[in-house]
This record gives sequence, C-alpha cells and structure tokens, in this order.
Amino acid sequence: MQPVIVVYKPLPQDVLDDLRRHAQVVVCEPAPGQAREAFSVALGDALVHADGAIGASVKITPEMIARAPRLKAISTISVGVDNFDLADLTRRGIVLAHTPDVLTESTADTVFALVLSTARRVVELAEWVKAGAWQGSIGPEHYGVDVHGKTIGIVGLGRIGGALARRAALGFGMRVLYTNRHANETAERTYGATRVELSELLAQSDFVCLQVPLTPQTRHMIGAAQLRSMKRSAILINASRGAIVDEAALIAALADGTLAGAGLDVFEHEPLMADSPLLAMRNVVALPHIGSATHETRHAMAACAARNLIDALAGRLSRNIANPEVLAV
Repeated sequence: MQPVIVVYKPLPQDVLDDLRRHAQVVVCEPAPGQAREAFSVALGDALVHADGAIGASVKITPEMIARAPRLKAISTISVGVDNFDLADLTRRGIVLAHTPDVLTESTADTVFALVLSTARRVVELAEWVKAGAWQGSIGPEHYGVDVHGKTIGIVGLGRIGGALARRAALGFGMRVLYTNRHANETAERTYGATRVELSELLAQSDFVCLQVPLTPQTRHMIGAAQLRSMKRSAILINASRGAIVDEAALIAALADGTLAGAGLDVFEHEPLMADSPLLAMRNVVALPHIGSATHETRHAMAACAARNLIDALAGRLSRNIANPEVLAV
C-alpha cells in the first residue's frame, strides 16, 4: 500500500504529479478567507491518517503530531525549521527534512538588494518620483550613502552569509566582519573576512546583516543595548527571522536617530500589521518575506522538498535532515 502524504502548501503541478507517483496525496489548503487557526485545525485533522507531510509557513505543534500516530516524516519547503518542535519530532522518531542549499543565492540577492535600497533610498525616492514631486535637481536632503568600500558585518556566516560576503567583498570592495560559532576559513581566505565578537561587529559595521536561525539563544539577540552600540549612521538588515530583533526597540531606535535605517524582509509577526510604525518610516524598506521568492528558486525548493519526503518515507534519506539525531532513535 502506498503511503499517505498531506500537502499543506500549494505545489507546482509537476512536483505534485511526482508525489502522486509515489504516494496517495491529500491536499490540505486554506479556504479563501480562512483564518490561520482554522487552517491549523483542518491540517491537524488531515495529519491523523498521514505517513508524511510537506508544506511551509504553518506552525506544526506537538499537539498536532500527537494525533498522527502513523507520521514518519515531514518535509518543510524552507531552510528555517522554527515552525517545529525538533526535540518532540526526534523523540517520536519523525524525520524533519528541509531545503538548505537551493535558496542560498536567491536569498543573498535579496539581502544585498536591501543593502542597496536602504543605502541609496531607492524605494523612498521611487515613490517620491511617482508622486510627481520631482521638479528639479535633487539636493542633499535626498542623498543616500555609498555601499562600496564600507564595512559590512554579517551575523552568521553560513551558506547565505557566505554568499553575501562574496557579493560584498568581490562585487563592492567591502570590508567583511562576521560572527559565527565556528571560523569560516574559506571566507577568511577568499573574501578577507575577519571573525570578531558581536560587540565589535556592531560597533564597527556600516551595515549589519542578520543571517542566523531563530532559536531560544538568538531570539531578541538584537535589542535596545545592541542597537545603541551601533554607529548612528549604520543600517540594520534582517532577512532571517523577525524575532531575532526586538521590534519595539528597533522602532524606537529608528525614531530617535539611534540608527540611520533598516531593511527588513521579516518581522516578529507576519504579515506585518497595517498600523505598524515601521510602515510610516521613510528610513525603512519593508518587504513581504520574499527572501527566496523567485520562480526558479521556489520551484527548486518544492522539488527538493518533495524528493526529500519520498526518500525519507522509503528510509533512504541521508541529506537535508534538520534533526539527524532521529536516525539514532
């Protein structure tokens, strides 16, 4: 008998067809206007008889997993795994697969787009032009700041951080500082990156880019004290997870001039509320969590996640496992 797979995020047709060649597929998608909570209940019901699941952007709780005794594997169409309780999945012997490689370059492109757009005030000035306000030569009140030759500080020099360092050093002649649990010898040798403590990185960098996963240790790692330690001319870029930054502290720092600007692709609560003070700030570029959102990359992520799940259910997955400890359970 074929395994039963629950799909809880829309997939490209060819990827869905591939899954159907290997399993019985149950598609669980939110109805138009359906609240997130209601969809979570529906998804929990669908998981009861499932052997595997594939999707993204939904919190999969231990309570949902407890109702799914047949579940052997989950494949998330993302690199981040903060929507899951890894310890609970591991204890139950459930493999969690993710897609850490295929989105690296596209996400690094997005990060650097935020660097450029905040430094050169691209979004603000584009809207100014569209509003018909451009009546003559611009003056200093509309100037941005240079990116080339500046110092970029990368908090977390993994795959995406390394791709960002390559763009910064080789493309824009930037000095690269980084913090990481382990030294990145390739980045040091190839891009001249220097590993420093977080306090030094914050104090010296013109652009601080956050590229760490969300864990209990990284939640709110950038708060009021850290923001005060940065240059007043500095720009903060966050395209990892919103809760790494204390959003209230960031809003205060941007409002009082402690920080020059911010480029944000992620927020503590998504979608960002329409009354968020961030949306009224001219020195903020806010994007709707588009880090990997290109046609090519999203298709590659879905295909990778589907293959991960097929292999996991067949007992042959040896890559892209977020909780490798499960193999010893």
